[in-house]
Amino acid sequence: MNLEKVLFGFFIVLALTLNFGFFIGEIDNPAHHNVYELFFAIVVNLIATVLKFGDRTQMGAVLLATSLVADLQLIIAASLWGYVLYVSQTGMDSATMASIVSLSGGALLANVISVVLLIIETSNLRR
Repeated sequence: MNLEKVLFGFFIVLALTLNFGFFIGEIDNPAHHNVYELFFAIVVNLIATVLKFGDRTQMGAVLLATSLVADLQLIIAASLWGYVLYVSQTGMDSATMASIVSLSGGALLANVISVVLLIIETSNLRR
């Protein structure tokens, strides 16, 4: 068993599950979406992105691209949340929360694609 591949798979799946945990719930209800879960989803996604830099294959390039998309969308979602809470005078409303959760939904889709590609790549390996 290769420890590097185990850690790689672990962080990809953890990124997906953390993102799913943040995404699930009523889309416009801030009480259903924890800011700390979004923070941990961003951190784990960034770690998974760094782990993908070493792969020089075509599949590695696609995995890196999906990870970068997820990172970008989660960072924009967190930035929007921070802007609304600390800069904007309007405060958090249901439309803004729906936008934040929608961005995390896009990141969730990118993470799902990444996990599916990882499964396909693993199934194609021959001993």
